[in-house]
Amino acid sequence: MATHAPPDESTMPARSGFALRPSPVSGELPGQRDPGLPSAVGVVGLGLVGSALAGRLANQGIPVIGFDLRPEARARLATDPRITVVDALADLASRVSTALLAVFDTDDVLQVLAADEGLLVAGSRIDAVIDCSTGDPARLAALAADLVDRGIDFIEAPLSGSSLQIAAGEATMLLGGRHEAIARQQAMLDVLCLRRIHVGEAGFGARAKLATNLVLGLNRAVLAEGMVFAQTLGIAPQVFLDLVLATPARSAAAETKGAMMVSGRFDNPQSRIHQHLKDVRLMLAQASASGQSLPLSASHATLMDAAVQAGDGDLDNAGLIRQWRRLAAPSPVQPASPANRTGTQDPGSPT
Repeated sequence: MATHAPPDESTMPARSGFALRPSPVSGELPGQRDPGLPSAVGVVGLGLVGSALAGRLANQGIPVIGFDLRPEARARLATDPRITVVDALADLASRVSTALLAVFDTDDVLQVLAADEGLLVAGSRIDAVIDCSTGDPARLAALAADLVDRGIDFIEAPLSGSSLQIAAGEATMLLGGRHEAIARQQAMLDVLCLRRIHVGEAGFGARAKLATNLVLGLNRAVLAEGMVFAQTLGIAPQVFLDLVLATPARSAAAETKGAMMVSGRFDNPQSRIHQHLKDVRLMLAQASASGQSLPLSASHATLMDAAVQAGDGDLDNAGLIRQWRRLAAPSPVQPASPANRTGTQDPGSPT
């Protein structure tokens, strides 16, 4: 186990399978602490996403108990006096009834919940699990059914948005689970993310995240490819980005990743290449099981795999432009310098 303002949606008609909540302007919640909030929340996985979520909880005065397998992640969060970091999952499970998971994949979710050494050990107080990872839909649906039989609520809550957007409350949460379970956690979900879409039962949160991430990831990859193509035509990267932002080619990917691609600096990642590669492999597996071909995503996976093999897996997803430059250049791009990369895998990265 290794441990991401639209129009007023409150006035929009409800759509089948969807429940929308309006987004705050500032990302911070006004007013007094909601009496429906839990007395404390456990956060498992203290990477980019877990740290952002822990910060939002702490900002609202909710005690946070954090855990991560990696000592460096525990040490980083331990400097925040509002967060208590523990060295064992059993310790966390004895202190809270609600656990928020921000781990790498479904294997990690299952290991976190293991009865022998995880959150469900004897004496555990856990009665609600909120999983913010991007995982395997079928396995998560099976897990939810098992937990419900044991009297434990399970809510899928993957987030669409960078870690900065999550920290600011500007991401979108894709919910999968029973209506009554979600209603019981509404006050805390409001703290985490007001912009939420309830897609369906457990398993549908992951399906929704994979489908939307397919579009998001290809937008980033195409922006990087276009920038390198423009440069071979003699158009400077900044000029190309200005063109994209001023034309119908504009996208959220250009707005959030374009400047990083122009600067060539990826030392402050908001999401990571290796994390998105995991997601694209899940997309390909899901599509294959349904008899669908995803040729663009297959090419995207090949591109990211080459980037990871070249040592760029821990870079921000904007760093995929380095792989496009390798393909365009007569000589290989130099390995990322220490200033441009992080040396540790962060399982809690959004995509």
